[in-house]
Amino acid sequence: MISFRRTRAMARKEFLHILRDSRSLYLALMLPVVQLILFGYALSLDVDRIPILLFDQDRSPQSREMLAQFRGSRFFTVLGDIESYQPGEYAITSGTAMAVLVVPRRFGEDLAAGKQVPVQLLLDGSDSNTASIALGYARAMVAGYSNQLRTEYQIRNGAGEIKPPVDPQIRVMFNSELKSKNYIVPGLIAVILMILASMLTSLAIAREWENGTMEELLSTPVRASELALGKLSAYFILGALDTVTIVLAGVYFFGVPLRGSALVLGISAGIFLFGAMSWGLMLSAITRNQLQANQLGLLSSFLPAFLLSGFVYAIDSMPALPRFMTYIVPARYFVAMMKGVFLKGVGMELLWGEGLLLLLYATVVFVILTRKLRQKIA
Repeated sequence: MISFRRTRAMARKEFLHILRDSRSLYLALMLPVVQLILFGYALSLDVDRIPILLFDQDRSPQSREMLAQFRGSRFFTVLGDIESYQPGEYAITSGTAMAVLVVPRRFGEDLAAGKQVPVQLLLDGSDSNTASIALGYARAMVAGYSNQLRTEYQIRNGAGEIKPPVDPQIRVMFNSELKSKNYIVPGLIAVILMILASMLTSLAIAREWENGTMEELLSTPVRASELALGKLSAYFILGALDTVTIVLAGVYFFGVPLRGSALVLGISAGIFLFGAMSWGLMLSAITRNQLQANQLGLLSSFLPAFLLSGFVYAIDSMPALPRFMTYIVPARYFVAMMKGVFLKGVGMELLWGEGLLLLLYATVVFVILTRKLRQKIA
């Protein structure tokens, strides 16, 4: 039977220790906000303002009209015009430009004669993802200009405007402006909480062993479960404050919509924090060394949460082995819940599966933690 009195005394002891360590307290409160701001701005999946050079070999009204499409686009930033291939190749090699668009000679004449005219695009393929997106933008803009010319040609010849047989009406749901921060920030909150929770508690018991105070605790009637719950309670309050802070920063600083229930968000965050903090406390109980506990906490929280949670990299596109490993990463389920609550506005009627898996993870880790502590106390 767990004694509430002993658990409360242990929580009070740990909370006073946190308050006395002012530098660690400030770091724990400020670090999540700093991480959110830094990662929120640095991690952007929006590909725009691609630096490009223009090489107009024809200098006809038609070539200038097509190049004007690129000059006025928000997806490209025209660095200037060049007179030969050499400056363009040097700019791509040095990283100054991402692409060079080349309009061939006789471009205007061939268009007037109804011929198909090739347009060359030189791309820096060292960043394959950005190059693929830039290629798609360029093709769409050239195709748009080509369709405009085709329509004008049909009208001049009395055939009238040709309309496509299928007119797609596209509606983007949940993120209509396709802003990457709306996709990144909810997942980033989950990653930050995973790192913070395991880092806060990974030193709690190891510090007791190094300071020699663990022997004093062992001489008291406190049980393993009471020791674990007491320490977790103090850090849980700190983690809850961090959660509220970074959620408010995401909503009001980055403007990410919170369409779902704040209650669902709070319950899921509480379960996730309890499991992540239990994991950190378990590492602390196993190692008895603050340096090792800190390293293990960072290694087991940051890399899995960042790489295998679906935060940035789509899980469905991963190879079979990493995709299988994602099932044992709790951040995977919390990221899915955060995105569902923030962007889709769904509740537990759709997120109950992820919630149960988080609860299962927290329960299993806490049971393992109490057994490890019981072995240490025995």
